[in-house]
Amino acid sequence: MNTYGRQPVTFVRGEGVWLWDAQGKRYLDGLAGVAVNGLGHAHPKLLAAIGAQAARLIHVSNIYQIAEQAALADRLAELSGMDRVFFCNSGCEANEAAIKLARLYGHNKGIENPAIVVMDKAFHGRTLATLSATGNRKVQAGFEPLVSGFVRVPFDDLAAVAHVAEHNPHIVAVLVEPVQGEGGVNMPRDGARYLEGLREICDKHGWLLMLDEVQSGIGRTGSWFAFQHSQIVPDVMTLAKGLGSGLPIGACLARGIAAEVFTPGKHGSTFGGNPLACAAALATLEIIEQDHLCENAERIGNVIATELRAALAHVPGVVALRNAGMMIGIELDRPCSDLVGQALESGLLINVTNETVVRLLPPLIMNADEARQLVAILAPLIRKFLGGSQ
Repeated sequence: MNTYGRQPVTFVRGEGVWLWDAQGKRYLDGLAGVAVNGLGHAHPKLLAAIGAQAARLIHVSNIYQIAEQAALADRLAELSGMDRVFFCNSGCEANEAAIKLARLYGHNKGIENPAIVVMDKAFHGRTLATLSATGNRKVQAGFEPLVSGFVRVPFDDLAAVAHVAEHNPHIVAVLVEPVQGEGGVNMPRDGARYLEGLREICDKHGWLLMLDEVQSGIGRTGSWFAFQHSQIVPDVMTLAKGLGSGLPIGACLARGIAAEVFTPGKHGSTFGGNPLACAAALATLEIIEQDHLCENAERIGNVIATELRAALAHVPGVVALRNAGMMIGIELDRPCSDLVGQALESGLLINVTNETVVRLLPPLIMNADEARQLVAILAPLIRKFLGGSQ
């Protein structure tokens, strides 16, 4: 169906941070499949794990015990401080699970119409519930009636959340991205204080703090999870994208009372957490740990951001440059989707989000030389686009 505005290129091979098209042209991957290919392309240890698992067992139903799923749940709980995990196939499914969990939590407390606080410019997925939770009218248009039960406030505004708490007795949870990816790589001005403030409000009112780490999780910001840059732990956290390095897998993690809300029959998935996807995720986590890729994401993300700031300093039209590890956004003063095609012609994959923000989500394995190659291609393109000299 006509659902994608595709670029005129077909990739046939990848290795490390590089991709090759059908004509043999090489491209530097600054997008990693939109934060999916954290290990780059054709990582030998990942391929070995997937091949070995495929030779043993690809899929069994969740009505049986699955050893690989149990091992992955244990590892994620160890890394995050959470207690239980529900496995699914994507980020929107993980967020759908979190929304259902919050509603059931509210009903269990006797709240007839439970509501969830969500943020402007948020993106949580394209199912009807996650679309309704998303703070982007453009992606919602045409799909009305939207799902009710969401109360929207500005991102990074604790006072607005506190005001809702005083005037809405039906709230049961807050759903927020620690770093808004699709919204333009937006992050709280006071850093950890925002999440810590949300934690305080949720604790005071008996709400669940639910973090969407679909894009920011699995090492991308320099820690396993973005919330680990603060002193809090959420009640619910959602993951996907980089978890399986390209094999579809999502996860909804919970702790404490939130971990006990779902009971048999309340939620499920045919393919979620099957042996092949879990083997890929286990290998991904092992490689990230062994190769210190969380630290590399912070270091190389800062290299890219620092060099871009220097290259674009005093360029009229550059509004801001934001980064949390390898989540990098260059905000311009005008729509800039044309830069995607221009970068492609120059051998670089980038993305534009929220119309005016050039977004970079490179593989976590990128080194400093490759980072500087990225800057050397991108900075002149932005300068030329804005009308300056190359």
